[in-house]
Amino acid sequence: MPCGRSSLPVLSLPQNNRCAFRPPLFLRSIDTTSHNNGYALLDSGGFQKLERFGSCVLARPCAQAVWRKQLPDVEWRKATATFHRDGGNQWKGRDKLPETWVIEVDGIKFQLSSTDFGHLGIFAEQRDQWQRIRSLCETYQEKHQRPARVINLFAYSGGSTLAAAHAGAEVCHVDASKGMVAWARNNAAINRLEEKPIRWIVDDVNKFLEREIRRERAYDLIILDPPSYGRGAKGEIFKIENDLPVLLKSIQKLMSDQPLGVLLSCHTPELTPISLHHLMRQEFDHPGATFQHGEMLLRGGQDVLPVPSGSYCWWLAE
Repeated sequence: MPCGRSSLPVLSLPQNNRCAFRPPLFLRSIDTTSHNNGYALLDSGGFQKLERFGSCVLARPCAQAVWRKQLPDVEWRKATATFHRDGGNQWKGRDKLPETWVIEVDGIKFQLSSTDFGHLGIFAEQRDQWQRIRSLCETYQEKHQRPARVINLFAYSGGSTLAAAHAGAEVCHVDASKGMVAWARNNAAINRLEEKPIRWIVDDVNKFLEREIRRERAYDLIILDPPSYGRGAKGEIFKIENDLPVLLKSIQKLMSDQPLGVLLSCHTPELTPISLHHLMRQEFDHPGATFQHGEMLLRGGQDVLPVPSGSYCWWLAE
């Protein structure tokens, strides 16, 4: 499937807490949001996944897809571009992709760009959580007659930030990568949210939370999607197996006296939904609270096998 080309230059970006990205220059992207939904999983299997992002179809590695492909190889060969890690990270057909393009997923617009690590600037397995965030923040404002105060940690390109802002929440967006925060701010602009009350913070998450605790800040909803391993803005090391329990203790100190809840998600294979549930229950097991956990999934049409892509756990105070 062909994609339109763009002549936009691309900024360089050093390695952040997930991978190295090439954040795009902003706002003059090819707009492919005329699609009813800008994302769809088309097929998976043989350790690969085939996905549509707007008008671009991409084949990329997928370690979870241990089953057989459902579509014939001729359909996979129609992909606009293919990314593989054999012999190092490589794109085939990258020249057919726009430098940047915009898609819309469930009412949220994202600017995408291919990166040297095979990422695009969106993790579509989070879309169920984005819908939930938006709904919960709207309900919270109706109940409490004020906007929910939300902090989004390890916030990447801002999907959860945008979902909360669309619902009228006041949001603090925190990521260690200056380039990714710029990308997220651009996503806010293309969603016409640039004037909304969003604080954009480039900082190490643990150090920022320590300062917020000293300032006696409080948040109603705390969202975090920590990496397995990462470096902060000043080279701080984050290892999820060591640092996540400590991080959850810090988060508890930031909860408001009218809490909405906490959403924890991750893509670390060893941290299953049950693992996240146990961690969350040890820190947030308050009377009346509920916990909901499960796998995040990439989804397509009715006959397309969903692909598990990480775990999540909600603690809901109300």
